[in-house]
Amino acid sequence: MSTLRLLKAAGVGAGDEVIVSAYGDVEAAEAVRAVGAVVVLADIDPDSYCLDAGSVEAAVTSRTAGVVLTHRFGHPPDAAGMRELGRRRGLLMVEQVVAGQGREQAVYLGERLRGMRTPSLVEGHTCESYVVRVPGNGRPDRDAVARVLKARGVACWVPVPVPLHRVPAYRRDVRLPQAELASDETLALPLHGDVRRTAAVCNALGGLLQPAF
Repeated sequence: MSTLRLLKAAGVGAGDEVIVSAYGDVEAAEAVRAVGAVVVLADIDPDSYCLDAGSVEAAVTSRTAGVVLTHRFGHPPDAAGMRELGRRRGLLMVEQVVAGQGREQAVYLGERLRGMRTPSLVEGHTCESYVVRVPGNGRPDRDAVARVLKARGVACWVPVPVPLHRVPAYRRDVRLPQAELASDETLALPLHGDVRRTAAVCNALGGLLQPAF
């Protein structure tokens, strides 16, 4: 069942608040607005890119009706911790599962990529996208690496260019540092095609992949 239908079925509507991730959860935010509720944005865990339980709890008010838990790049959220929070605070927990692919391809890239921070894969993890962190000075260095990779035939892309609290439709005067940093540093690599060549091209970048001092 879709997030919109689940929210409707639970009676969420005008006057209610629903917490969603600021890191790319556009569909969830649109579903919340579609039922007339208020979107409240929370920060992410930097390893899973899913909602951070501490940030969610800090965002809860007397008007909070629920939380949308979205799987991000194949990472599951801390469902057990979030359900415990939901029971304790009386909140609806809506879980969005995004199908993934390429377990074998993701393992290959994780074992061979050098100079990039690769995701931690857990048992049963499937990758919607293989998302890495580019070291350096954030967005300028990440974008420079992306340009070089594309020029060499690797069809990479930025998974979340701007966090939702910086998008005009959802703009909020808040600091969500992990979502902001992830938007600046992350780069998605293809899992289809020749992942061996992808790894070789990335590893050949040399000086472009140096940590900031």
